Parts: sequence; C-alpha cells; structure tokens
Amino acid sequence: MSEADVSRRTLPESPDALALLPMLYVAWADGVLTPAEISLLRDRIESIHDLPSVVREEVCPYLDPSNPPSPEAYDRWVQVLREHVEALPQDRRMTLAEVGLSIASAGGDGAAVSSSVRAALTDLEGAVGVDGPGMVRELREQRPEPATGDRVTRPARFDIEKLTRHLDGDRHDHIDHMRTLLSDPAFAYPPKLTTPEYREQVMEWLTILADQGLGALSYPEEYGGGGDMGDFIATFEALAMHDQSLVVKYGVQFGLFGGSVYRLGTQKHHERYLDGIGSLEIPGCFAMSELGHGSNVRDIQTTATYDPETETFIISTPSEAARKEWIGNAAVHGELAVVFAQLKTQGMHHGVHAFIVPIRTPSGEVMPDVRIEDCGEKMGLNGVDNGRLWFDDVRVPRENLLDRFGTVAADGTYDSPIPSSGKRFFTMLGTLVGGRISVARAGLMAAKSGLTIAVRYGNRRRQFGPKDQPEVPLLTYRTHQRRLLPRLAKTYAIDAALQNLTETYISRSIDEGLEDVEASANALKAYATRHTTDTLQEAREACGGQGYLHENRISTLMADTDVFTTFEGDNTVLLLQVAKGLLSDFQREFRDLNILGMVRFVAKDVLERLSETNPLTSSQTDPEHLRSRDFQMNALDYRADRLLQTAAQRLRARLNDDIDPFDAFIDVQDHLKTLAEAHAERVTLEAFIQENDTVEDESVRAVLDRLRSLFALHAIETDRGWFLEAGVLGSAKSKAIRTEVNRLCEEVRPDAEALVDAFAIPDASLAAPIGTGDRH
Repeated sequence: MSEADVSRRTLPESPDALALLPMLYVAWADGVLTPAEISLLRDRIESIHDLPSVVREEVCPYLDPSNPPSPEAYDRWVQVLREHVEALPQDRRMTLAEVGLSIASAGGDGAAVSSSVRAALTDLEGAVGVDGPGMVRELREQRPEPATGDRVTRPARFDIEKLTRHLDGDRHDHIDHMRTLLSDPAFAYPPKLTTPEYREQVMEWLTILADQGLGALSYPEEYGGGGDMGDFIATFEALAMHDQSLVVKYGVQFGLFGGSVYRLGTQKHHERYLDGIGSLEIPGCFAMSELGHGSNVRDIQTTATYDPETETFIISTPSEAARKEWIGNAAVHGELAVVFAQLKTQGMHHGVHAFIVPIRTPSGEVMPDVRIEDCGEKMGLNGVDNGRLWFDDVRVPRENLLDRFGTVAADGTYDSPIPSSGKRFFTMLGTLVGGRISVARAGLMAAKSGLTIAVRYGNRRRQFGPKDQPEVPLLTYRTHQRRLLPRLAKTYAIDAALQNLTETYISRSIDEGLEDVEASANALKAYATRHTTDTLQEAREACGGQGYLHENRISTLMADTDVFTTFEGDNTVLLLQVAKGLLSDFQREFRDLNILGMVRFVAKDVLERLSETNPLTSSQTDPEHLRSRDFQMNALDYRADRLLQTAAQRLRARLNDDIDPFDAFIDVQDHLKTLAEAHAERVTLEAFIQENDTVEDESVRAVLDRLRSLFALHAIETDRGWFLEAGVLGSAKSKAIRTEVNRLCEEVRPDAEALVDAFAIPDASLAAPIGTGDRH
C-alpha cells in the first residue's frame, strides 16, 4: 500500500494503528510539536523492531512534515478523540496512551493491541515531552458557540445596588440625582466642536448647574447656598462621570474663586459676592500660579502695594515671569479674579495675600491696565478658557483685600491674628485643601469610567481559544486580568481612602486646624491622580484599536486628566511635602525647611516598632496567612516605618558631614518621594479595611475583602524589590504572593463586570459603544 493511498484515508484501520491516533493528533495540533519533533516521532515509531509492518504503513505517512494530513483527516481525528474521552470517566486522570488503547478496542482495555504497540505507547508519550493528561483535559472542554459581541453573563455574587449605595455613602440620594441630571438630553455630548464652541457649551452646562442651585452648595444658607461642603464635593466628583472640562470650570468658579472669597474673606465679602458667584451672575477666576514660580507660591512676584492717600492697593506684574499663568475662566468668561500677590504697606512686606480684582466689565470688555491672553489649545480640557493675566498698576479699593487672616487699616497699618508670615501663608492655603480632595476624586472617577469601558469590553471581545473551539473573552486570559483587575481593586481602595478623608475634612469647622487633613490630601491627591494616569493608559491598551477611537471616550479621559498630576499641586512636590511632614513633629518646621528640626524626629516609637518581630520574616506562605489583613497591614506599616527611619538617618549623616541643609535635602529627595508613596499606600489600605468593616451585607463584604487582598498583595508584589533588598521577604514568600495575586485575579474575574456596574456611571455619560454594549 503506497503512502499516497494511506494519506487519503481519514483514519488508520488496524487496532494497533488506531492506538497511535493520539500521537498523530499531538503531532499536528497547533503549536505542540515542531516539524523536527514530528520527524523524531516518526523515526522512533519506525525504529521499534517488533512493530507490525502494517502499523508502519498506516501511521508513518501521517508523520511527514512536508506532507501534512488533509483538513478532513485532522478534523476526523479530533472528532474520534473527543467522542472517546467524553465516554471515559470524567474524574479519571487519563494519559494519551490510555486514550489510544480505548480507541483501539472501542472503549475496552486494548486487549486487541499487540504487546509491542502497548509498550511503545507509553514510551512515545514520554519521548515527545507533552502534557498528555493536559491535552486530554483540553479535548474534554466544551464551550458554547457565542453570539458575536455577547457579554459573558453570570449572576452577580453580591447585591450591586447595595455596593453602589456603600460607595456613594451618605450622599447617595444627591449623587443619584446627579446621575439623572447628567442623563438628561441637555447634557448630551454634541458633535465635534471648535474650541470656542466647546467653551460656550461648557458655560451653558455650568449655567444649568447654577440655575439648579448646585453652584452654591458649599456656601452658607444666608448667602444663597446649601451650607454643605460634602454635597459640593460629591457634585464635583459626579460631574467627572460626564465631562472633565465641566468639572474644572465648576471647580474654578464655585470652588477656587467662590471658595477663596468665602474662606479667605470676611462678612462684607460674603454679603457682596457669594450670592452672585453661586448663581453665576459674577463669573470669576483664581489667579495664583505664575510663569516663573509654579508650585513655589510663597515666592510669587506679583505685588499689591498699599497707597494710604487713595486707600487703594496697586496690583502690579513686575516682570514677564510674574504673569499669572493657566488661569481658568480668564481667557473668555471671567469678570473678577482673586489675585494672590505680595502685600506691601508702610515699607513692610507681609507675604502673600488675596485680592479681588476686576478684569472685565459685565459686557465683556477688558478692564483698563489689565492685559489678558488666551493660553490656546491644550492637550485636553479645551472646554476651559485658560488665560494669562498681567496687571499694570491696577488700583483696587482697600476693602478688596480678602482680610480674614490679615487686615490693612486706612492709614496702612497691618494687623493679623497670625504673627508669622510663613504660618499665615500656609494657613491661608490650608483653607483651600478641599480643591486637592476634589481633584483626586474627580480623577478617580475618570479611572472608574475607563475601567468600566475596558472591563465590559474585555467581557465581550473574544480572541483566540482552544483548537477547533469558540474564541474566548479577553478577560479569560491571565495577562488581561493582570492588566485590569489589580487596578480595579486599587480603585476601590483609593475610593475608600478619599471617602474617609472627605468626611474628616467636612467635619471640621472653618476655624479648626487642617494640618493633618492637608497632609493626607497631599498624599492621596498624588497617589490617586498617578493611579488615574496609569489606569487609563492600561485601559486604552486593553481595548486595543477600539480604545484608540475617540468615540470610545478613553482617549478623551486620558487627555483631560493627564494634567491632574500637575495642577492643584505638582505630585512630586506634594509627595516631598508629605515626606517632610513625616519627618517633623510640626509642619511649621518642614514648611520653613528646618532640616535640623526634621532630623530631631527619629522617633523613639518608630525605632521600637522596627525592633519588634518582623512579620515578613515568617516562612508562612499559605493563602490564609497571605490574605490576612494583619499580614498585609504589617507589611505596609513596616515598609513605611523603615523608610522613615532610614531617610532620617541619611539626612543626619549628611548634616554631620557639614553638608548644607538644603543640599542634604535635595540629595535624599528620591528616598523621601518613595517614603511618601509608601505612606500613601499604607493610609489607603488602612482606610479600605476600616470602610469594609462598616458593610453589613455579607456578600458585599466578601467581594470587598477579596479586592482588599488583591490590592494589598499586588502592592507588595509590585515593590518586592524593596522587600527583598531589605532582607525581610524571602524568595519563597515572594513567589507565593505572586501565585496568590494570580489566584485572586481568577476569583475576582467573575465579579469584574458587576464591580464596575456598581460605579453606576450612566451610559449617557460613558457614551462609549464598546463600554455600553453597542459595539464589540
């Protein structure tokens, strides 16, 4: 019988040859054996000295790499193999040799197969080096034929509505109202607009919000407000579900501009301005940043010199570097500006203060001696009219000084309840800490939107799969789970931390100290907005080319939120402030860059904690231990405490070598930034644990606990280099943590879509076909 005759058949005929059918399948299954290995398999079969010649004639022609079997023959092999493995006991671990014997005798024990072939089967399975039982399992797998674009639907293992209410907290009714409002046709995304058109559209949306009383939420009721800072922050965050330019415009008008008048001004300012600011009758801006100083607000150059003869302040821009830069609302709509400038009176400098300065008339004409320039097109947020401001000896009345923390009498006498200009400056800025909290929450909402789109797409989009079986959803793949699910867990963790911080902030009266809130706001603003940037990039890539399309929103979210890492405080600067705060008992010391004061704080309690038994040296690698909140919290505590101790030691060593304190600080900035990031991560986990303990529903608490473990263990895994270098984490435990992260990804995966559904972002706000099910 010729090889051509044999190759036209779909199956060998003799029992001995049929017994080798699994070997033929292995040879030609995609990606299992190379051509060289197929030739090797053929050579091994031909070398079996007592193999019946009929077997060689029937089998070897199928093992010629240059002459593969026909598709008809291969499909018949797979069909026969599947029929037999389905008939075998499902709980039995079968080898390919055992399957071959079953096929040769129609399900029997292979008695009809010659002894030489029986012996050769096991030998051949070992020789080709494949996972026989694994291939048998693959043959057993049956997947339903999916309809293109259908999501993988599973009953949620928890009550989604209860989780949404937990995330919304006490503001649920208000946030739900915002979801309804943003779903109204008035907020529908218009077709592609020019920049001027987009700015006017955002202004129209802002007017709707003001008309509904949503602009004055944080102002006292006697000035037309709602007296609830919590509702204001919740509104700011909810708007981030819709349009980030609207978020920024809302924040500039009602938060920065109106908030500075409220928190830095006194009753006369409140009575004159707050009602008009909240109703948008008085559009304004917040002019703090300058071209030449950026984050160094204390050393801005704009001056406000008092003239007692006219009882006016003369506002001046002394150099090009002193121009006000990136001022929202300045380019088109603003009429008033809260301008930060160096106050000078009676020949004395009293530091930075805030002044109300008209920049346009109500009809839109630029005021005399004021120059305004449009910043132009930006990477994103082009619905915000950012502008530049110059003041050429502009005179404003004495009462335009926002004088809560410093007053100037008619004769020019200065008085303040806070004698130190440094402490006065930081007290003024501390009253505006709500802006950093709001920006962090808006950025996190953008991350939630990106994750909602990417997770839903990953649950619908199918790609690849086992041979001759339907393609599987992207979220089936571990690499895809690794891209999205730890970031989903981190989003939930940061949400808990920001919720905790917000409640602390709004519980303080306007006269209470906010130092601890400001420190936490700095840490979490930097931590959250960096997470947003990272998450949106990963979400975009996880959606492939679809994520690159403008209509699917992720590109817009990326462009609009990228600057969140910069405004309301550059993230690196904020983290260094956090680190300095951790190194000093008193924020006054670190704000004045008192390095000696910092180094005095190598706290005894920190050293004592570090001397205690290190929780990471344990050899425990079992899942129960790794998932315990004690292990996770101790690990992050230990890292933060150790970094704090070693940072202080490095500073002390440099000062002992007579290095200038400023230079010593610069020399260890990388260390301090790492310390602040570790502190932020510790604070986040601690808040997540506390928030989860408030959940009464067991199913919701269970899924949140899985997310807590995924967040914490992924954080440790991500920084395992530090833990290994510090000698407190062994390689076995490091590997066990990696395995546990994989396992947690598998456990969270069935809940992934329900978890993003719990964010309750309206489809109208997502407006992304791949995130709303309109397109796969």
